[in-house]
Amino acid sequence: MTVPFWCLLVVSLIPLVLTWVGAYFRKQQLGEVDNKNPRAQYALLTGVGARAVAAQQNAWEALLVFATAVFVAHLAGADAAKAALAAQVFVIARVLHALFYLMDKDALRSLVFMVGLGCCIWLYVLAA
Repeated sequence: MTVPFWCLLVVSLIPLVLTWVGAYFRKQQLGEVDNKNPRAQYALLTGVGARAVAAQQNAWEALLVFATAVFVAHLAGADAAKAALAAQVFVIARVLHALFYLMDKDALRSLVFMVGLGCCIWLYVLAA
């Protein structure tokens, strides 16, 4: 399996980890985890709990963009070393994005978001 595919696996786990973080704060802030109606419960969260849910949603969205870029680069026969570097930088950016989201560091979060987006664009350029 190629490095970008391994990176895709890691990026696929980020929203799941953030789901667990969100569940922790649902339990802490609201006393229980309502698995029958979690979205209504998400709306009641504040502070870091609300940010955990928002980070999770953003992680799912970023996963789609990254997965598409990885597959396009792979199918086009992009340079493997450059694609691996782009994918690894994306993983680092997305881990930092989640951490900065939880820490309420919006400027840093936006910066690493742009780095991650740049990595996806880079993968498409490599495929050209």
